[in-house]
Amino acid sequence: MPRKNEPTTRLCAVTRETRPVSELIRFVCDPDGHVVPDLKRQLPGRGMWVTASRETVETAIKRKAFGRAFEGSVTVDAGLPELIERLLTEAALGTFGLARKAGSVLTGFAKVEAAIAKEQLAGLVHASEAGEDGVLKLAAALSRRNRQGRDANPGHASEKSGIPVIRSFSGAQLDVALGRSNVIHAALLAGRASDIFIERVIALDRYRGTSGFPAALNDGQASGDAPQDTTGS
Repeated sequence: MPRKNEPTTRLCAVTRETRPVSELIRFVCDPDGHVVPDLKRQLPGRGMWVTASRETVETAIKRKAFGRAFEGSVTVDAGLPELIERLLTEAALGTFGLARKAGSVLTGFAKVEAAIAKEQLAGLVHASEAGEDGVLKLAAALSRRNRQGRDANPGHASEKSGIPVIRSFSGAQLDVALGRSNVIHAALLAGRASDIFIERVIALDRYRGTSGFPAALNDGQASGDAPQDTTGS
């Protein structure tokens, strides 16, 4: 969130495009002259704003844009793009863990399938290496739910036009985030913690350049149809 009285848009120092601050990364210099990312937009000092994508950050480094913006000699670590991705990943997975503590995460194929049938969902999470058979079965269950909702309420939209399907993390990463083993499928129940997690995954995928997130299952898909997984495109 922008700080009090801070503009909600800023100019990217690389592309020269004005964007919402939610689509930018703020950078500052620490006391030793090292450029550091200020992902929460809270650090003191003069800031430089760059479009929140790895490609744009790498371009800023190649063009020596940080030195020009801070008008002096600064140190930009070669691993800055990797650092940002790691911080965004940790932020997203940390929120996933908080969602579990809030009771908003169910794991295991059977529990996820049951949640699709009867719970108010915010999204589904599959490990990146999850087998397509399980993924497609859950997609079919979600399609049936949507169709049944339309049949019960003709002329009205179902609960959501699509459920975000997240495949941005490995099973090992999900295991650590939830403090349990063998996490392959998870259901996100509706709630603020789930919403924040999804927002942070969107930010991570935007940075990675996987602009297809969220891969939503349209209500119009027939049962058994496979959702188009564009999170890795």
